[in-house]
Amino acid sequence: MTTKEAPPADETFAWTDENSDAKSRASAQAREWVNQLQSMIENLATQAGPVIREVGIKAAELAAVAGDKAGPVAQKAAELTGNAGQKLAEKSRDLAAEMRRDLAAMQAEKAGDEIKDAAHETGEAVKDAAEAVGASAHAAVDDLKD
Repeated sequence: MTTKEAPPADETFAWTDENSDAKSRASAQAREWVNQLQSMIENLATQAGPVIREVGIKAAELAAVAGDKAGPVAQKAAELTGNAGQKLAEKSRDLAAEMRRDLAAMQAEKAGDEIKDAAHETGEAVKDAAEAVGASAHAAVDDLKD
């Protein structure tokens, strides 16, 4: 048996996938946009570098000025705090001294009242004793008369 070779296929006629073609175009468009975006970011970074440095320099200068101005303010606040502390200490000492005087006066008054009460009781005891002596003396005199 002899085999005949088939003629070569005509490849000029083929099925095309419209979705595949559209996807290729969209993919190419997306790559182009990504490239443009990357280029814009690089340009922005290149141009923004000096501006960012200037902003950093200005921030450092402002911090230095704030530090210069804060020093005297803090010093003045420390002075005022010291003065207020001294005034508070003085008032506290005066209050303590006044309270000690009041306590001593109360104790003296109480002691005076106790002494007065003791003197009164002693006087009563002396009176009673004198009356008893007087009564005994009368009784002794009366006994002698009889």
